[in-house]
Amino acid sequence: MAEITAALVKELREKTGAGMMDCKRALGETQGDLEGAVDWLRKKGLAAAAKKAGRVAAEGLVGVAADGKVGAAVEVNAETDFVARNETFQQFVSGVTAIALKTGDDLEALKAAEFPGAGRNVGDQLTHLIATIGENMNLRRARRLSVGQGVVVSYVHNAIAPGLGKIGVLVALESTGDAGKLAAFGRQLAMHVAAANPQYLDVASVDPTALEREREVLREQARASGKPENIIDKMVEGRLRKFYEDVVLLEQIYVIDGESRVAKALEAAGKEAGGAVRIAGFARFALGEGIERGDTDFASEVAAQLKR
Repeated sequence: MAEITAALVKELREKTGAGMMDCKRALGETQGDLEGAVDWLRKKGLAAAAKKAGRVAAEGLVGVAADGKVGAAVEVNAETDFVARNETFQQFVSGVTAIALKTGDDLEALKAAEFPGAGRNVGDQLTHLIATIGENMNLRRARRLSVGQGVVVSYVHNAIAPGLGKIGVLVALESTGDAGKLAAFGRQLAMHVAAANPQYLDVASVDPTALEREREVLREQARASGKPENIIDKMVEGRLRKFYEDVVLLEQIYVIDGESRVAKALEAAGKEAGGAVRIAGFARFALGEGIERGDTDFASEVAAQLKR
């Protein structure tokens, strides 16, 4: 029997795309025979993941969870919307979200964490799902928020199951006020974030590069009006206020009442809760945002495969 070394497990993993624990098990079953282990994995349907790795995965689910002063959000992608309705996939996303709640949002640490009840870590369990369900999948991102005093609130827009959907939001509120009232306000604020999609918390946190780019665009637009330079500068600064209202959370019009700015709503919430409220952070995950999708749809790909 050949010695089952870490290098042998790594080689099998690279050849098959199967998870580390599955590779170790396969080598054990075949007494260290590499090619026999490849066949063993193929027979178990665990060697198919590598072939799927190049396919675009922009569907899937966003998972969010909150527990008192801590909250977590994750995005797990798959190729088709059908997978989002798969109960096994839903359980995986919920499980990873719960793990992120405890261990944090470092993706490598998340993948290395044990997945409850599976006998595998998160990364290997994902590989197992790829082979079982038959689609490329990817643990794309995670975010964890916490506060010393106050609450972290989670919200899912149009949830398909508890804590699962296509848009997930976390809001962290720092305050010594009443936790119940903070949570109620936090949920409303999370709904606002889902609808308004702010990019920054306050004016000071706006990316300088993005701000300068916006300023230059506004300056060129103002010059086209034929106004003198000293007037142009005033026009630009005035129009920047509209830019801030679009992208800065505290400057946005609060969608819950449609009148006051979020900063004013925050002040009112502090008075109601009995302690000043500060937004310590927020996160908004929209499924598939920023992923470049190919032109070929999945059904066409399947049809093309069948013709071969």
